[in-house]
Amino acid sequence: MKNQRIIRDGHMHSPYCPHGTKDTFEMYVEKALIEGLEEMTFTEHMPFPAYFMDDIKFLDECAPSKEIIEKYFEDLDKIKIKFSGKIKINSGLEVDFLEGYEDKTREMLNTYGPKLEDGLLSVHFIKIGNEFTDIDGIEGFERAIKALGNTEKVYDKYYESLLKAIKADLGEFKPKRIGHPNLIRIFNKLYPEQYKNRDLLEEIVKEIKKRDYEVDVNTAGLRKPYCGEIYVSDIFKELVEKYEVKKVYGSDSHTASDIGRDFDKE
Repeated sequence: MKNQRIIRDGHMHSPYCPHGTKDTFEMYVEKALIEGLEEMTFTEHMPFPAYFMDDIKFLDECAPSKEIIEKYFEDLDKIKIKFSGKIKINSGLEVDFLEGYEDKTREMLNTYGPKLEDGLLSVHFIKIGNEFTDIDGIEGFERAIKALGNTEKVYDKYYESLLKAIKADLGEFKPKRIGHPNLIRIFNKLYPEQYKNRDLLEEIVKEIKKRDYEVDVNTAGLRKPYCGEIYVSDIFKELVEKYEVKKVYGSDSHTASDIGRDFDKE
């Protein structure tokens, strides 16, 4: 149990998330108030800059369209007015880093940037050869193992991609918080891996610190059946503490009931 109560949830989705619930913005905010939060950031997925995989239907289930995201911002503005004085609500996006699509991602950020008050930069897809694989789905994870040879090499590829994301030039509106940096451990109970590449992890944390970025201490991993960990854990957690990197807790909620969930856990 931590001594300091967490009063901010910096990572949550919305009724406009294609793979989430239809819980309304009001339901999210009201749950945040019940939890005693003073600040919250909606970080809906930014539309993809292009179809980078053949499975278009799958991609459409990962992130909203450009038309939908405009409605997202419109509704957010209304909610911020409705709850003004009760809680600070930030407009944000969770931006996917896609290796090779940096220019297109920067263009999209230039479009949405003026509306953003907060945000996340995350890696959900790793590029193996000329193809992308989603590492937070079991089929994609196993596909990556088959392509790279073993679980350790999948971890290597994920963390190398995360380092590229941190260093990438995505323009003035690039998010300054790195989303669920240990997401690769989502299937750790199925594919146990005591990752020991401390040098790579330390390089990542030092790059985050150098840029004065933050990390998303993401409690969603505790709710994943094959993970059971917060997505800042083990060696990575030690390094975040060592270099005094800024931390922002995030529930990564896709339903109102998960707002502020497990913020009392380490």
